[in-house]
Order: sequence, then structure tokens, then C-alpha cells
Amino acid sequence: MKTPLFQHRNRERNADTRRVYALYEIAHTAVDFAAALCFLVGSVLFVWNSLETPAIWLFVIGSAFFFLKPAIRLAREIQLWRMGRLDRLAERLKDE
Repeated sequence: MKTPLFQHRNRERNADTRRVYALYEIAHTAVDFAAALCFLVGSVLFVWNSLETPAIWLFVIGSAFFFLKPAIRLAREIQLWRMGRLDRLAERLKDE
């Protein structure tokens, strides 16, 4: 039975997959906060003309953090999927 990516059962398979899921969620949340902080501080800096360049850079950095969010989710799902493939391989070896 093949389990595609982004299936809830991938993350609930065992203690290891639950731990991996939790670690990726922490990373995703940290990146989310970093992006929000960059945009918030960048927005405030736009009040002063002399701080326009740092504000622009914070928007660029915040955008990079927003780009990382789906990359983290995809990396998590691929790792969980691979862990499932290893579990199935180990089961097949036991059966032989």
C-alpha cells in the first residue's frame, strides 16, 4: 500500500514520525515568527526616510522566510514518506 505525501497517517505512524513532525512544526513556527517580525519592524522603519534601506532589506529577508515555510513543510513530508518506506522495507525483510 502506497502512502502519498501530505497524509495525516504519515506523521502518526510511530514515535519517531511524531517526533520528526513536531520538530518540523517548531521550525515552521519559528520561521513564521521571524517573517512576521521582519515585516513588522520593516513597516515601522518606513516611517523615517533615513531608514528606508534597512526597511527594504527587512522586507526582502521576511519574504525569504515566507519562502522557507512551504520548503520546510515539503521537506517534512518527504522525510516522513521516506520513513514509511523504510518501515515497509523492514517489514518485508522480517517476512522473508
